[in-house]
Amino acid sequence: MLEKKDFYYDLPKELIAQQPLERRDGSRLMRLCRKTGAVTHTMFKEIKALLNPGDCIVINDSKVIPARLLGRGESGSAEVEMLLHERLDEKSWSVLVKPGRKAKEGDKLIFGDGRLVATVKEIIEDGLRVVEMAHEGDFEPLLEEIGEMPLPHYIEEKQEDTSRYNTVYAKNEGSVAAPTAGLHFTNELLDEILAHGVKIARVTLHVGIGTFRPVKEDDITKHHMHSEYCRVEPEVAALINETKKNGNRVIAIGTTSCRTIESRADDNGMVLAGAGKTDIFIYPGYEFKVMDGLLTNFHLPESTLIMLVSAFAGREATLAAYQEAVREEYRFFSYGDAMLLV
Repeated sequence: MLEKKDFYYDLPKELIAQQPLERRDGSRLMRLCRKTGAVTHTMFKEIKALLNPGDCIVINDSKVIPARLLGRGESGSAEVEMLLHERLDEKSWSVLVKPGRKAKEGDKLIFGDGRLVATVKEIIEDGLRVVEMAHEGDFEPLLEEIGEMPLPHYIEEKQEDTSRYNTVYAKNEGSVAAPTAGLHFTNELLDEILAHGVKIARVTLHVGIGTFRPVKEDDITKHHMHSEYCRVEPEVAALINETKKNGNRVIAIGTTSCRTIESRADDNGMVLAGAGKTDIFIYPGYEFKVMDGLLTNFHLPESTLIMLVSAFAGREATLAAYQEAVREEYRFFSYGDAMLLV
């Protein structure tokens, strides 16, 4: 039985990237060969050389919304923080509130000097609440005005340009965390990749607050993933399936793209078009149906994300690669460097 501690590694705090690089494609890129475990080093802007004509890269075009709201309780000046999780209907959202004691049923939370009032309707699992929003006008413009980008807790420095926490191809709003593997791409680099004969398939998975949730159970099989909305359009499913049929590689750009196509695949490895919720949890022992390669950033110790990488490349090879990344002083996490597993 694999335990949480089996996915631990030591990471000096100074290697946690606090700011994005000046150029998106200026990061480093580690290549891990799945067959041999061999590791090589290059720069991300050279990724085209590691892709073959006929390959298909799968990108997640979800866009991060300013989902973090700072306000107060109705009864006084106590500060509260509310993180949007999922829109349930026109007025209702599931949210995470800190501190939770300020969000009992019937409590009202005030944001934007009263322009947005959230009334707690229900308390659900893991500290989540269902709230009903009251405001004038459309919600989205108001959120853009009073909300903040929900950066991960390990980014402690003030961000001058929070637009860098979205990919250049982000389009469909709904995520509370970025699909960070895609942050390295520029429009120019994507054009070069297309000209090289590589196809690009766009899927959507709205990243939820589960990305911030640690694995609490020692037995990782007992961990439950929050469900997230994902969508694959018919032409995208056809493009991926055609790539597989022709014997070429499908390379997921990030763990969210991986989880999307693996969730939408049938037992024969065919990707099915459609939309719905996925709570797929990929850890060692999982048999991949579609994905032949994975581009991803370096993830937190003992996280579901490093478990997914370990499922694809092997736990020992993955941890050895991470240890080399530490020795080589790679930059880690959301604004950090990348690795390509093929």
